[in-house]
Amino acid sequence: MANKVIYIHGFNSSEKSFKAQQLGEYFKDHCEYLVPRLHYDPRIAMLQLESMIDDGCALVGSSLGGFFATYLSQTFNLRAVVVNPAVRPDKLLWDYLGPQYNPYQELNYELTIEHMTALQRMHIETLSMPSNVFLLQQTADEVLPYQDAVNYYRDCPSIIEFGGDHSFMGFERHFSRIANYLKIK
Repeated sequence: MANKVIYIHGFNSSEKSFKAQQLGEYFKDHCEYLVPRLHYDPRIAMLQLESMIDDGCALVGSSLGGFFATYLSQTFNLRAVVVNPAVRPDKLLWDYLGPQYNPYQELNYELTIEHMTALQRMHIETLSMPSNVFLLQQTADEVLPYQDAVNYYRDCPSIIEFGGDHSFMGFERHFSRIANYLKIK
């Protein structure tokens, strides 16, 4: 049973993510719920996340956060729910190299080749514990190609909904299913 859930936000997002806030409200009386503000450097973000992991921990990650949650799930044998996850951010973010602005953190920074290399090193080619990851995917995601996630997570429990968007419309409809999968009291 999980007694702590870490919500992992996506690229150029923050702990103020609408999905993170919604889910936190749902879990507030059931478990410890953490939403860290992640550093833009994936190496530092991963160190932040790894420092929070302990027994009884579970993960929910959206977009790039889904990529991080997948890595942590497979590395530390944790349950994770991934929402419209990025599968290969090292390839997807290549066009964004250079100056960036995260409006949710009011932060200017530089996205570098070193960041892409770090993301490439975190990619797990084949999931060794696919039952540890539950995929929530909508097919009209305008940011990430949904087929990549459907193919990559094909051996995982999943819900694939036609339509929607990258924000995962109607996310709150799945809160009880998420809690059951993560084994939250």
